[in-house]
Amino acid sequence: QVQLVESGGGLVQAGGSLRLSCVVSGSTFSINAMGWYRQARGKQRELVAVSGSGSTNYATSVKGRFTISRDNAKNAVYLQMNSLKSEDTAVYYCNADLTRRAGSSIVRAEYWGQGTQVTVSS
Repeated sequence: QVQLVESGGGLVQAGGSLRLSCVVSGSTFSINAMGWYRQARGKQRELVAVSGSGSTNYATSVKGRFTISRDNAKNAVYLQMNSLKSEDTAVYYCNADLTRRAGSSIVRAEYWGQGTQVTVSS
């Protein structure tokens, strides 16, 4: 079993900052990539930032304001969000692309956290 546990969401005023954390735990695995997605009410889930294979990518809307980082020793990924805007309000989901052993097989799959609410008041 693999679990992704997120923390750090909350309510903040426009212009403020929040830091999201996500830790992966469970059976032995290797991490191919980790990232953050968000889903605002009435909208589709969208990529915010992803880190993998030595590179990072950001949605255009968050470039220069958000920073993704990883601590491989802790199997953790973080999202530092600065200069928050009301349009950043959404449920933020942690995503992990993992390779793990399942019996005699090697399985590569994506896993999701439960989501954490970020609300930015204007």
